[in-house]
Amino acid sequence: MTETLKVAVVVGAGSGIGAAVARELASRDGYKIVALSPSGKAKALAEELGGAGVVGSNCSTEDLQAVVDLALETYGRIDLVINGSGHAASGPILEITDGDWETGMQMYFMNVIRMCRIVTPHFEANGGGIIVNISTSSPFEPNPKYPVSATFRAALASFTKLYTDEYGPKGIRMNNVLPGFTKEDPSTVPETWVQKIPLRRAASTTEIAKAVRFLASDESSYLTGQNVRVDGGFARGL
Repeated sequence: MTETLKVAVVVGAGSGIGAAVARELASRDGYKIVALSPSGKAKALAEELGGAGVVGSNCSTEDLQAVVDLALETYGRIDLVINGSGHAASGPILEITDGDWETGMQMYFMNVIRMCRIVTPHFEANGGGIIVNISTSSPFEPNPKYPVSATFRAALASFTKLYTDEYGPKGIRMNNVLPGFTKEDPSTVPETWVQKIPLRRAASTTEIAKAVRFLASDESSYLTGQNVRVDGGFARGL
């Protein structure tokens, strides 16, 4: 029996967690990857994995539309969207400029809203779809080192609840993955840096990618609207 083609749009797949997610989905579940990043690395990775890509920014509606259009033109369908991003400004909360706050909002919050506007009609027409957003461990226990990230990813958590209330009945799921301290090679992290993490180590990008893959699979079919912490037990809130 011929397997059904599965297509994933991966935004922010140029490096780090996004690149690991693209590899995991392609190698483990056979997804065709259509990827986007501003560096061009996501396009190169997607092509290496047998897919396609676009050079562009997750802050641009036109670029998000372009990667969706490419997926539909190339494969005729989209089953999964992964929303990732780069890094916004950090530092003392009142020293962050208006421009940096605005950039963070575009990068961490409006990117998801815009992608939802673009891809939701396709999911509705196909009877369902899955969205997984790469967030951070600090929306509910804000890290003072990263106020922009914490603020707008808390907003993303609220948006996710509202979106799934509206589109869950149409077979569309959305969840957020909240990674903790993550490195491509956790063995390079000094032990003194991870003493507050119960597992006493950083996560690998592949470990986070496996959590994303779970949320993109039928194994999580009754899981939606959630913020899934993958932080080695670092968060203390219940």
